[in-house]
Amino acid sequence: MENTSNFIHEEIDKDLEAKIYDKVQTRFPPEPNGYLHIGHVKAINIDFSTAEKYKGTCNLRLDDTNPTKEDTEYVDAIMEDIKWLGFNWDNVYYASDYFPVIHECAIKLINKGLAYVDDLTADEIREYRGTLTEPGKESPYRNRSVEENLDLFTRMTNGEFETGSKVLRAKIDMASGNLNMRDPVIYRVLHASHHRTGDKWCVYPMYDFAHPISDTAEGVTHSLCSLEFEDHRPLYDWVLKACDFEVPSRQIEFARLNLTNTLTSKRKCLKLVKDGIVDGWDDPRMSTICGMRRKGYPAAALLDFADRIGVAKAFSVVDYALLEHCVRENLNLNAPRAMAVFNPLKVTIENYPDGESELIKVDINPNDENAGQKEVSFSKHLYIEDTDFMEVPVKGYKRLTYDNEVRLKGAYFIKVKEAIKDENGKVVELICTYDPASKGGNSPDGRKVKGTIQWVDASNCLNAQVNMYDKLFLTSNPGDLEDYLENLNPDSLVILKDCKIDADLASAKVGDSFQFMRNGYFTVDKNSTEDNIIFNLTATLKDSYKIG
Repeated sequence: MENTSNFIHEEIDKDLEAKIYDKVQTRFPPEPNGYLHIGHVKAINIDFSTAEKYKGTCNLRLDDTNPTKEDTEYVDAIMEDIKWLGFNWDNVYYASDYFPVIHECAIKLINKGLAYVDDLTADEIREYRGTLTEPGKESPYRNRSVEENLDLFTRMTNGEFETGSKVLRAKIDMASGNLNMRDPVIYRVLHASHHRTGDKWCVYPMYDFAHPISDTAEGVTHSLCSLEFEDHRPLYDWVLKACDFEVPSRQIEFARLNLTNTLTSKRKCLKLVKDGIVDGWDDPRMSTICGMRRKGYPAAALLDFADRIGVAKAFSVVDYALLEHCVRENLNLNAPRAMAVFNPLKVTIENYPDGESELIKVDINPNDENAGQKEVSFSKHLYIEDTDFMEVPVKGYKRLTYDNEVRLKGAYFIKVKEAIKDENGKVVELICTYDPASKGGNSPDGRKVKGTIQWVDASNCLNAQVNMYDKLFLTSNPGDLEDYLENLNPDSLVILKDCKIDADLASAKVGDSFQFMRNGYFTVDKNSTEDNIIFNLTATLKDSYKIG
């Protein structure tokens, strides 16, 4: 993130000036119950870059308070994504590191008469809570004595009660206008093995209780989170005050990233994975960071996108086209150029010497003055796109016809002499002639050629598979639909298996990106092998984003 001011930094500046804090410490606290997605990029960028601006500390803290949904697989994936984005945490902590202190805080609240053990069921608690317009009513167990609550909570901790049979609730105000303050549950009985603590605990703290205590115990000064936690801030502050923390953390909220054409619900994304609708969490059609990485989106482009949308308080929806625009800008400057033919049509240059070939120089990247040039082979037999020839051209067609010659990129002018067809009347080969004097794409007699097309040497090229990805859903707001599976785009993946590409791409590694001239930007997929090179469409050349 650029070192510019925003409302978060303005609040931090006030706190430092007032000497509330003498340093800045932030944290990124994901729950390890799924893979990070594009929305997390904004939070990661804010958390880490804020600490960097103030020469402070940013920790990674895994919020592992729900053992039934968490796994080390997700922990590893979260760490990989953060590193790939270019950030380094100062320390790694887990909410489970603070289970002892959180438990002690619960006992402190009981002793202060600010927490009680409740026997109501989850449905009954929900019913007693009331509505936005009607106050809640107190649980019949709300006025248990301190001694009884301590005894029951000890027995809960020792495993004497079944999962879900009892909870510990904070005693605040059942008539509060903020539903989060109506005696929220802060601990529940849960007999489940934890990925780090094993079977040590059978009571687990709720997020709204564990989070402020973890923040303050860790030394976090500013707990930066998305706007949906704004209504939870009074509870955050109440917990820290009731637990007698001398220098409590401060929560500041910012608007979360809402992006068109993306699905970020972990529940819905998990169903896509489990039902085989996508090829895992890193499918290039997913909104996950690992999916975008596999698709070929550069980390720098994601961070550029996060910077451009800025840090705001108000809810807004960002057009996915802006993200694609950032990706194109990055790849246009950095991706080497290559030639690829997706639907090959064979071309035989009749007047080119038999058995001979030559090397044609082409720019590696015209936008990078230091990139230089590379050499590609040229011979009598080539491949061009089958759409680059029309027997009966439509109006405005500027490519190869019986009457139009074209320029082969970096090479020669060619014109058609004959079209060879199969038994179905489909053109399968063109017999052409070339102008030897037009090498480099210019004719000495000054004649103009309107069309320039890509090609590959048929005698020195590679076969490749190209995955043409499109948006997974037909609507721009799939997250709002319960029947989202009925809105899938049937053409979200089209596989082209008989593509021809430059021979020098044999050395391309997984994750390498290229601009295939006239086709778009493509990235080597993780499933590529020496015998089957696979490229994923990263972005088309056409940019739909309107600046300004």
